[in-house]
Amino acid sequence: MSSSITSLAHYRLLGRTGLRVSPLALGTMTFGTETGWGVPPDTAFSLVERYLDAGGNFIDTADIYTGGTSEKILGDYFKAHGNRDRVVLATKYSQSFSNGDPNAAGNGRKNLYRALHGSLERLRTDYLDLYWVHVWDALTPVEEVMSTLNDMVRSGKVRAIGLSDVPAWYLARAQTLAEWRGWERIAALQLEYSLVERNIEREHLVAARELGLGLVPWSPLGSGMLTGKYTRESVGSRGEGRLGHLYNSGYPIFEKLFTEKNWSIVDTLKSVAKEVGQSPAHVALNWVARRPGVTSTLVGASRLSQLEDNLRSLEFELPQSLREKLDAVSAPEVVHPYHFYTPEMLRMTTGGTHVSR
Repeated sequence: MSSSITSLAHYRLLGRTGLRVSPLALGTMTFGTETGWGVPPDTAFSLVERYLDAGGNFIDTADIYTGGTSEKILGDYFKAHGNRDRVVLATKYSQSFSNGDPNAAGNGRKNLYRALHGSLERLRTDYLDLYWVHVWDALTPVEEVMSTLNDMVRSGKVRAIGLSDVPAWYLARAQTLAEWRGWERIAALQLEYSLVERNIEREHLVAARELGLGLVPWSPLGSGMLTGKYTRESVGSRGEGRLGHLYNSGYPIFEKLFTEKNWSIVDTLKSVAKEVGQSPAHVALNWVARRPGVTSTLVGASRLSQLEDNLRSLEFELPQSLREKLDAVSAPEVVHPYHFYTPEMLRMTTGGTHVSR
């Protein structure tokens, strides 16, 4: 293990399981060149090798990433290096680029079996350490999803299960069903979380804590907005870089970024980063990774130097005063019914006294 980076060797338990994962997980959406902005296998290999050398052990992919190429590259890597058992390997199912077949996507039993066996084949492994439901499909009964995932764990093909991009009520119902029926419980929750996307704090973080799930945030740099390399002018003129390319792309997941509030967050982030002598990306990653309830934060890279930079994001402590400054500028809007849960309103439920748990 490299002596210059030690933060990844401080492992954490994933939810209420015995599975140990590093505080930064390697996301592999960029593995493969089919999208036009990914990396070829040799670069992907070097990224995996450097991540493992730094003490990382949590690698995340999905069957839809670069049309399955991301999984195949990882399978080829572990076949060549023979260290598959060292890593916590996770992939996802739900989505598909295939048209005309309604059962080749979604969360139903038929697609789960199809997707899982396809992933195992591409990854060249006979089991997954963690299998994610990639997104709620708004159709499949939750009982079918959870019972099938339970069967996969009992068969030995899956070690632990997780949910990604689901409503909080769905998460709560799924976990309650699992506890009631004696099925495999959900170990982790994967959702977007960053200084420019904190909406999950309203419901999901509380649900995860109460129900024993570890949170694994994706896009902690706000699709690159929090790297500090973009300005209002450069993005607005469709400048270089990912955000410039995605500006006015028609995808709400990206266009929601370009608000005056978010640019104010970027301004404050740059100011804080200057005060602590770190890059804006370092500070943004550090802020997410140290939030209550966060187990492991996904980081991606298309260059080795970029990965090296991300791996150093946990090697400093952000002063409380500066953390509070970031908290304040990025605080999500208080909407109904959350007005009733502010400290001022909650005093009315305690008779004006101080009550803690």
